[in-house]
Amino acid sequence: MMQMIYNPKLHGSRMTIICFVSGSGTDYQKIAQSNPNHDYIVFTNRPGCGGAEKARANKHITIELSHLPYLRPAIKKYGSMNIPRNCPARIKYEQDAWHLIEEKTEKAPDLICLAGYDQWLTDWTVDRYHPKILNIHPGDTTKGYSGLHWIPTAKAIISGDKEIRATLFIVDKGEDTGIILAQSKPLEIIPTLRMLESQGIKGLVKGFNEVTGFAIKQGVTSYDDFEKAADKKRKAIMKQLCDNLQDALKIAGDWEVYPFVIHTLIAQGRVGIDGNTVYIDGRPIPDYGYRMEQHLPKL
Repeated sequence: MMQMIYNPKLHGSRMTIICFVSGSGTDYQKIAQSNPNHDYIVFTNRPGCGGAEKARANKHITIELSHLPYLRPAIKKYGSMNIPRNCPARIKYEQDAWHLIEEKTEKAPDLICLAGYDQWLTDWTVDRYHPKILNIHPGDTTKGYSGLHWIPTAKAIISGDKEIRATLFIVDKGEDTGIILAQSKPLEIIPTLRMLESQGIKGLVKGFNEVTGFAIKQGVTSYDDFEKAADKKRKAIMKQLCDNLQDALKIAGDWEVYPFVIHTLIAQGRVGIDGNTVYIDGRPIPDYGYRMEQHLPKL
């Protein structure tokens, strides 16, 4: 049976949207600017970050709770990058975070947007709020381009892709495996690198040819193989390429697809799910979601 993510006929046109941020908060800012006529609450695990400052400037409720005191024993035990997703310390942190959030809201959140949030959500939160948790990822998750920071773009380059996309999905209990709602327009890699060079960032196309030529010569076909085969210099070149491409994808991808899906689709009661199938206006869409180069019929 199809379940609406949000139904304005039942709940009204003004949503309560919780944005989780850890850094500059630009995704949150674009979402809020696109339609300020909702109730926004910003939560951050990094007190004093740019996103918290933006929220205060917007006069949105701002809640700050550092994760570090909670996770220090787990960091010491596992290392900062290897803490289990559902370890008790993470669950306790989220429970305390939600207690603070719920003190400020008069109802359950209508939507939860991970807008540059650098912590995994545990199954405790997913069980409680699915399918109302959204996240955006700087890669095409239909191709398995998971990973943090610049890794998804590196995977696309090693695979020989000519373009990259951002993917907006419903958070589930996997790593970037949730049901896809939408993908950004494709960003062509070589033209984007040339555009960035015209803005003063030198050596990007040369660097691209260096790492792709190395991959071909060494028979490297996956990012894991590249990590094993490449020297420190080539890894640094790859990181520079991907950091710049992902900055461009954030502008052309995140800042377009996130506000569109929230305000034009979900807030209008146009999105439902049934199992792993997404429906827009009652019609099923492909597994890769709605792509921004397509055109939806007008309401």
